Amino acid sequence: MGLFDRIWRVIRANLNSLISQAEDPEKILEQTVLDMQEDLIQLRQAVAQAIATQKRTERQYSQALTTADDWYRRAQLALQKGDDNLAREALTRRKSYQETATAMKSQLDQQVTVVAQLKQNMMKLESKISEAKTKKDLYIARARSAKASQQINEMLGNVGTGSAMAAFERMEEKVLQMEAQAEAVSELGMDDLEKRFEQLGQADDIDAELLAMKSGQSLPGTQAAQLPAAELNTPEMDAELEQLRRQIREG
Repeated sequence: MGLFDRIWRVIRANLNSLISQAEDPEKILEQTVLDMQEDLIQLRQAVAQAIATQKRTERQYSQALTTADDWYRRAQLALQKGDDNLAREALTRRKSYQETATAMKSQLDQQVTVVAQLKQNMMKLESKISEAKTKKDLYIARARSAKASQQINEMLGNVGTGSAMAAFERMEEKVLQMEAQAEAVSELGMDDLEKRFEQLGQADDIDAELLAMKSGQSLPGTQAAQLPAAELNTPEMDAELEQLRRQIREG
């Protein structure tokens, strides 16, 4: 195979591919039915023309027979009048019209056959058009359904692999994080509240213990250890109190 043959084959393959991609099933089916209807119109016109020709031939055939009969009566009249020459001429004319009628009859038989065949073909074409219309509607519905399914599948594919799905995943992660933060804040809030109630209880205990110490009494479960008054005013005691104040302020 030559170089130009291979190039031409590639060109034809590309053209066929482009044509196949450009073909819309709905438009092709609609156009096919329209073409068939145009063919039916032309066939009906042909049938009508053939019938008209047949009718004209029938009239010519009938007229030729009638004229032949007229010349036969004229030949009889000439014989009755004793004019043999005129009778012979009338019979000659009668024979001519009989031959014309015979030819017309042959044409008429052919035309009847042609008209019958055309009518049969027309009925077949009408039946095919009716069937084509039914199939056309069915195929168009199936083509539309297939096209819609393809578009939906493409959309689902894009959603599954595209940025839209990634955005949903990011938002889901963000919502989960927000929920976790809210839960943590809630737990911290509950801890602070419990601590505050606990501190209230501790403050009450401390106040009670302080009051008991002032009154010289001891709370149940505690041992009161009172220092002598002489030991309260020593420098060592003052230094210890100062250190205690500093620890409380720092801590």
